[in-house]
Amino acid sequence: MPIRQKIAFYLDDIENPVGRTVNLLIIGLTLLSSAIFVAQTYPLPISVRLVLNVLDRGILLVFVLEYLLRFWCAQSKLTFFFSPFSLIDLIAILPFFFRLTDIRFILIFRWFRILRLIRFIELKILFFRINNEDSLILTRILFTVFAIIFVYSGLIYQVEHPVNPESFGTFLDAFYFSVVTMTTVGFGDLTPVSEGGRLLTVLMILTGIALIPWQLGDLIRRLVKTANQVEKVCSGCGLPFHDADAQFCKICGIQLQNVNHLEPNSVSNK
Repeated sequence: MPIRQKIAFYLDDIENPVGRTVNLLIIGLTLLSSAIFVAQTYPLPISVRLVLNVLDRGILLVFVLEYLLRFWCAQSKLTFFFSPFSLIDLIAILPFFFRLTDIRFILIFRWFRILRLIRFIELKILFFRINNEDSLILTRILFTVFAIIFVYSGLIYQVEHPVNPESFGTFLDAFYFSVVTMTTVGFGDLTPVSEGGRLLTVLMILTGIALIPWQLGDLIRRLVKTANQVEKVCSGCGLPFHDADAQFCKICGIQLQNVNHLEPNSVSNK
């Protein structure tokens, strides 16, 4: 196998031990990078802050290398460049390319790194395997909500902290403000004072109004669909629920075994 195809295989495959290790490593670095950004919003000794800066630059370099490898392995460079995952990866590594020009506002893009995990949720891989379709959808919904709140928290902190450090002193202050704002609770104990902060607040409210009902509606539709199905575990892919009259798995096509199931309200005599 050519080296280019081998690298592309390991970057996308999760069944092979090497590919699974590579993807789990990238997931770990993404979470570590996000944790570093959160930690840097708190008062830290200079020595600790220097260590975190060096570690963050090393992680960023790994992300740049991964992006360049994916770009090199892509059959269609243009298609790869404009794909959603690639655009998210590019936004996450923008600080690396602009660091030499000292454009400080570009650091705001670092909060988008958490969105890189969407790639791995779509691959049905986190720190555990997700084979159940309902679990995958629930994970996607929860992560989408958390990621949006996390990004907004980072953005509002980046914008408001320099001009309003009393209200937005740490990431937790910004996270609390984002949750309260996006859920339209609006306690009013924290208030942005800059124009950028107010604009972000408006976007948070609009996102909360549009995102949360949409995600909850997706979950409810899935639960209703599951309620109309019966438990027939596929021996091939492990999909647990199928239509009552299904003879073959709708995912992998393997024939389903006819199993007698207990009624939902029945009680086991064991």
